[in-house]
Amino acid sequence: MSQSPAADPLGAALRAAVAEAEQFVDAAGWNTPRQLFALVRTDELLAHEPGLIGQIGPGDDDGDGTGGAGVTPPEYTSIEQGQLPGETVADALATIAWPDEIAGCILVLEIMVDSGDALAEGRMAVGVMRDRAGGACALRWRHAPHGPVTYSPDLAPDLITALHATFEP
Repeated sequence: MSQSPAADPLGAALRAAVAEAEQFVDAAGWNTPRQLFALVRTDELLAHEPGLIGQIGPGDDDGDGTGGAGVTPPEYTSIEQGQLPGETVADALATIAWPDEIAGCILVLEIMVDSGDALAEGRMAVGVMRDRAGGACALRWRHAPHGPVTYSPDLAPDLITALHATFEP
């Protein structure tokens, strides 16, 4: 039985970060290269980079980095790493090793799914945390770009495993 987001705050924080990364890539439209994001704790980022206060968090209208009106900033902040190099995702991920300050990562890429009758295009965002098993996934279908995004912890188990491997020594 899976926990509800309220009962699993770390899972909810990862899902929120995955949703944010997918929306960021979605804003650029379709036919975009796969992109990788590092996840860092927002409080640690703001401690090291106080100039970012007021730029992180939803609707920050009082400039304190908290989002204003009692809204707290996200637990994790995604930092775009750019396009994922290499011909295949597996080859590219095999070359990545994250420093200790990185708490997790998210990969966003376009995919093709064979339903047996036809091919369907979509965008998948997959995120993992360094010290936590499993992951969070988001899937947006190209044929319904404004339709609902599907969220699940297990849409892409092989990608979750490959992303976890980037944190292994």
